Amino acid sequence: MDVVLWVMVPWICMAIFVVGHFWRYKYDKFGWTTRSSQMYESKLLRIGSPLFHFGLLFVIAGHIMGLIIPKRWTAAVGITQEMYHLVAVVTGAIAGFCTVVGMLMLIYRRRMTGPVFRATTAMDKMMYLLLAGTILLGLSNTVVGNVVNHYDYREGLSIWFRSLFTFNAQPELMTQAPLTFQLHTLIAFTLFALWPFTRLVHVFSAPLDYLWRPYIIYRARPSSLGSRNAKRGWERSVLERDSSSADRAAGSHAATRR
Repeated sequence: MDVVLWVMVPWICMAIFVVGHFWRYKYDKFGWTTRSSQMYESKLLRIGSPLFHFGLLFVIAGHIMGLIIPKRWTAAVGITQEMYHLVAVVTGAIAGFCTVVGMLMLIYRRRMTGPVFRATTAMDKMMYLLLAGTILLGLSNTVVGNVVNHYDYREGLSIWFRSLFTFNAQPELMTQAPLTFQLHTLIAFTLFALWPFTRLVHVFSAPLDYLWRPYIIYRARPSSLGSRNAKRGWERSVLERDSSSADRAAGSHAATRR
């Protein structure tokens, strides 16, 4: 059972995560979207979305620091265990609190705003349930595991996690971890397996090309092309005035010939 839980299940979930994204991008490009609901409600979204997303970015950065970077590497650059745990507890608690508050605001908005709730699919509800469980258990581990139980996950869970990628898994390390860490890990891997089939795929669609794309030049629309007059404060350029005058002159000449 230990091999199934801490070797087979993680490998299967990671395989679904990778293959599922490839399948989704190849066969469901038009469904690769966030299913944005901003047009239905924006006040709560304007506050809850930044809290959730920026808090989650710091949470992910903390996981990368704690799970991927070995303990001896941080010690080699002069970061003691006490310094690391102090930073992990303080920043992790703040980031986790912001993430939870933002998530609660988004869930409240999705449930209480009629059009947003009607646009919520069964897969969205499952995603929110797993996401909430992962975040709440992670926040509990940050506070309880580091302050009360003093479990050093960098000596157990982190080594086990890295061993999965070297195909030298050590499931016995996870059997020694507290129950909350085990539940957090299992729910997180379940979320990874579900990830390619939800709106979470938008994480891999960040508009990075916006950083180097050229400026977009907007020109005023000539008043002769529509029934509305130009707004005050918007002056037409010389080229537009000359073009509009030339068009009117050509039209008058054609009418005279007719």
